[in-house]
Amino acid sequence: MLLNDEVKLLQKLPYFSKVDACKLKLLAFASDRVCYDAGQVMFRQGDSSDAAYVLLRGKADLVVDTVAGEKKVGEAHAHSMVGEMCLLSEAPRGATARVTEPLEALRISRDCFLKVVSHNPQVSFQISRSMAETIRDAARAPGQALAKIPGLALAKLPERVD
Repeated sequence: MLLNDEVKLLQKLPYFSKVDACKLKLLAFASDRVCYDAGQVMFRQGDSSDAAYVLLRGKADLVVDTVAGEKKVGEAHAHSMVGEMCLLSEAPRGATARVTEPLEALRISRDCFLKVVSHNPQVSFQISRSMAETIRDAARAPGQALAKIPGLALAKLPERVD
């Protein structure tokens, strides 16, 4: 994939959609290209979070360890981003990313990301806002799913959680 193609892909992601193309070119250029085979682990639940990954091709399952065993909680696929919360937080990884199809990705380290956004606070604001919306939507989803279960008495859920 060419650098300009990587920039176009980054622009399609909600976190980077309003970021200047020149900044994205710098981010893509400074990022590492990594490849994984099916069955490999990109990162593990509990690991320190040092990078986000933009998947150029391939797929990975997101799984968490529970008392009942491993549970699949999501899937990352080509043209999506995984591990993005680490760009602004130093919290440990919340899930394991296990590759299910040969995968190629841009690995954006936190240090690289912070260097790029430090010269443009508006970039940081836009990304923070997009991440907050993602968290809000994820927090709302379980309640909405419960409300659809017939016979389950729940208080009316708000349409938006802000």
